[in-house]
Amino acid sequence: MSEQTPAPPRVATRDRVRARLNTFNSARGQRVLGPAEVIALAGSAVILLLVVVSYLYFLVPARLRLSALESERSGLLTKVKISRDVAAEGTTTEAKVHNITESLDKFENKLVSANSGRMGLYDSLNSLIRKNGLRNTSGPTYTPLEPVGSKSGTSGAKSANTKWQSIYPGIAINVTVEGQYQNLRRFVQDIESSKQFVIINSIELERSTETNALPVAEGEVSAGTNSALVSLRLGMATYFQRGSGEDVATDAGVN
Repeated sequence: MSEQTPAPPRVATRDRVRARLNTFNSARGQRVLGPAEVIALAGSAVILLLVVVSYLYFLVPARLRLSALESERSGLLTKVKISRDVAAEGTTTEAKVHNITESLDKFENKLVSANSGRMGLYDSLNSLIRKNGLRNTSGPTYTPLEPVGSKSGTSGAKSANTKWQSIYPGIAINVTVEGQYQNLRRFVQDIESSKQFVIINSIELERSTETNALPVAEGEVSAGTNSALVSLRLGMATYFQRGSGEDVATDAGVN
């Protein structure tokens, strides 16, 4: 029989190391946490604590300060806008006042004096009545319009024409004419386009009851009938320059 060969020394050493590692791994598996896990968990807790402290100590105050600064910025922008609007409104108001004053001066320069304007109005109105072949059935009556705030003039005349008063002296005119409708239209148009500054305040039309023959308008031939006669009552006003010191008119009838 042959003798059994003993195991080499290297193999025996490797078996011993393996047995020790198995024993160590078995003992480690029986523990809940090892040293490495404890160290890692402690490090994680420290990092979490640092994050919480940083959030509460740095981020939250920074956000609160940012919100306060944004609110302050919004308030300052609102104040700047209000200041700009006030400045722009002041400039706009000043420009408006300047434009109104300039326009008022231009308008007043176009008005005629009371004396010349009154006589021109009398002549113009009577001329237009004749030109359009109309019959003057009532008036014209001329009532003075004193400037607003003036104490001169009769109280009766002022009370009847208060609504037509202005800052300028003027005259209220009331006239009733009758004629053919187309002639009355031309009469009103001629008044509106005349050089006299005349404002037509009221117009009343009604069928005429007159049967007498009417004068013939310039450039027309008499139709020989009064079936389409219309009566026209006009309320007008005209105004003159201020500061002349003249009496604008007295109640009178001009035909």
